[in-house]
Amino acid sequence: MKFPSASTVVRAFRLLAVAEAFSWAALLAGMYFKWIAGTTELGVEIAGPVHGALFIGYGAAALVLWRLQRWPFRVALLAGLSAVFPFATVLFERWALRRGYLPTGRLPARLPADEDGVHGLVMEPALVGIEDDRRDHQAEQDGADQRSERAGR
Repeated sequence: MKFPSASTVVRAFRLLAVAEAFSWAALLAGMYFKWIAGTTELGVEIAGPVHGALFIGYGAAALVLWRLQRWPFRVALLAGLSAVFPFATVLFERWALRRGYLPTGRLPARLPADEDGVHGLVMEPALVGIEDDRRDHQAEQDGADQRSERAGR
């Protein structure tokens, strides 16, 4: 069986982790209105299937990453268990990112800790852009240096 690239699966996994957490919130709100307020079942009827689909997608992505990234069984088990508890998928995603189990491809697998402890979903895109700009600037500088060496010969 051929899997998609690891970076594609990591992006999908991270997106599904956040989406699954939001679907938990929607489902819990729907259950409140159905069982406690007793006003409507519409929230459960809509959020239930959406949450179920995201739960299955998250689980499938975790299984693929277990294979692609060669996660230890303990990490795969934590990924699966995190989908059972409300909002735990986001916590697992942050934990896995800090531990290097979710490499981004353009950055080192482990991000350096900053003073505020803010990284992961919030800071990573900004860091990727900075690194890309730095790499582009260095390539331009190297090209200019080579041209000046050739002109000086």
